[in-house]
Amino acid sequence: MNFLYPGFLFALLSVAIPVIIHLVNFRKFKKVYFSNVQLLKEVEQQNSSKEKIKNLLILLSRILAIIFLVLAFAQPYIPITDQKNATLNNAVSIYIDNSYSMEAINKDGNLLDEAKRRAKELVKDFGMNDRFQLLTNDFEGKYQRLLNEDEFLKALDDVKISSSNRNLQQILNRQENILTASANKYSFIISDFQKNVSNGNKLETKNDIQYAFLKLNATTLPNVAVDSVWMLSPNHQPGASEKLVVQLKNYSEEEAKNIPLKLTVNNQQKGLSSANIPAGKTIKDTLNFSGLRAGWQKGVVSIKDFPVTFDDTLSFSFKVDQSLPVLSINGASAGNYIKALFAADPYYKLTENAESNINYSGFGNYGLIVLNGLKNPSSGLAQQLKTYLKAGGTIAIFPELDADIQVYNAFFSGLSLPIIQGLTKTETKVDQIDLQNPIFKTVFEEIPKNLDLPVASRYFSFIENSSANKENILTLPGRKLFFAKYGVGNGSVYLSATGLNTADGNLARHPVFVPLMYRLALNSGDESTLYYQLGNDNALPSKKLSLGKNQTLKLSAKSFEAIPEIRQAEGKTLIYVADQIRNAGFYDLKLADSLMSVYAFNTGRSESDMHYLSKTELDNLAGKRNLKIFDADKDAVKLMAGANKIGQTLWKLCLILSLIFIAAEILLIRFFNNPKKTI
Repeated sequence: MNFLYPGFLFALLSVAIPVIIHLVNFRKFKKVYFSNVQLLKEVEQQNSSKEKIKNLLILLSRILAIIFLVLAFAQPYIPITDQKNATLNNAVSIYIDNSYSMEAINKDGNLLDEAKRRAKELVKDFGMNDRFQLLTNDFEGKYQRLLNEDEFLKALDDVKISSSNRNLQQILNRQENILTASANKYSFIISDFQKNVSNGNKLETKNDIQYAFLKLNATTLPNVAVDSVWMLSPNHQPGASEKLVVQLKNYSEEEAKNIPLKLTVNNQQKGLSSANIPAGKTIKDTLNFSGLRAGWQKGVVSIKDFPVTFDDTLSFSFKVDQSLPVLSINGASAGNYIKALFAADPYYKLTENAESNINYSGFGNYGLIVLNGLKNPSSGLAQQLKTYLKAGGTIAIFPELDADIQVYNAFFSGLSLPIIQGLTKTETKVDQIDLQNPIFKTVFEEIPKNLDLPVASRYFSFIENSSANKENILTLPGRKLFFAKYGVGNGSVYLSATGLNTADGNLARHPVFVPLMYRLALNSGDESTLYYQLGNDNALPSKKLSLGKNQTLKLSAKSFEAIPEIRQAEGKTLIYVADQIRNAGFYDLKLADSLMSVYAFNTGRSESDMHYLSKTELDNLAGKRNLKIFDADKDAVKLMAGANKIGQTLWKLCLILSLIFIAAEILLIRFFNNPKKTI
């Protein structure tokens, strides 16, 4: 037994150990098994929770997408005004900008057509008992009343492009004039808001009116305009050479190259040119022409520039006189120098009056009046000459040096001229001549090196307190006056320090005297206005007209005739046309069958600048809680109105949110994967 005991023990151990190991492993397996089962259950529970969350998010996204899609079709809006009185009707003024700039196009077509469409949509959102004012740039009397919906829509269809333009404050004031009744008041302005509609000042509005601006946006277009024209000489002789200065302006951001320029006068071509204009700059071109006959001339300057064409032509008119009437009022000892000078040229028609026999009533008929050696110029003469100067006349004064200085000082004071200090009897030579002055500018082809100048044997010295209205033409040493121009009223006075007699010096016999007086005469008179602007210039000047009994003036053009109002003022007749002239072109002023004047009208050039106020700039101009600005492109806006609201619609925002939630649903389905199950 003792022998067998170790083997038995070994055998027993060999059997027991595997059993024990198995039992241990079984327990471990059992423990692991049950642990895995528990883990699997927990994973399944976790996956189930995530699946539920995912499904809830997908469902929520789908619901929100459907909700916002429905809202987009419902077109909700946020009211931007306080609640109005529901017991009152609505009074609505709608301004439609019909200026030339509204001919521009954008993605929706013509701006004027878009403005009309938006006005129609606006009116339909009001009630049948509400009343509307249609306002345009024309400011016609027919627009100063309230219409029902049908009348408004009919009037809206008749709105056409107009040459008139108004600024924002004028428009608001006009709307406020009609919005005075007991009602809920609304003001709408639909425009492209060119920069010319504002002077930069804050807008003045009323607290009981709700204002809304809708800014339409056009495609930016390049534009070159005939900006202005002027003549280099105020007087025009038959057959003489003429010079017309044309100013062109490029409103674009790029250089305009080879712009063709043409001048026609009385339907005959008189000049051709071409121009290159840097971006945003203006240039001047001078056109020379001649061969004109006496009478009224109708000129047109034109360019070719597309697509903006309303400012490509500019009409002007001027008169070529058969002769220039000159009046010489002579003192008893005056010489014959003035008579000899003007008698040599048939263009000048000289009339002479003795100092003792002056015809005051005829002053307005003369382009130049010469006072030659007056011994006793009176205050009455000064008063008549001042009226003549107010009308744009020109006077040349050669004093009598032996006259009473006090008499002359009283006369000069009446004409707002410097007074005489005393008589200088020392022979003095003129030392300066202004060859750039218009009097001499075209006389000399080249400036002479040693130009011989006049000599004064005796002359008046003057006390001059101001030189603001003075132009020195010939001066003595020390910048003393010898011959100078003074602006008085609307006219000019040419004052000489010496007379024309031999004892006074050699001015009348000097070679410079002839061109001096001829050029002085040619530059005399009030330069007539070449053209006027539609909508702005309503008072047209004319030479003084005397109408007989039952006589009337008529203003006529093709398919147009009107009887203007006339007023007499300061040696002129003013023709008032009010708002009767609406189309650019030439208009003849006739007395019976006689042609008195020709007036040229053009559209203003403020519309030529195709730059617009931004929404921010408009906000700065408004600065009021009851004035809202909308941009047709940048804002999700449709002007809406109900019984008491004007609002900003939200349908675009709703549509965008609906698309966002549809996208969110797709992303949840695609990228929120189910977790893998573990066994």
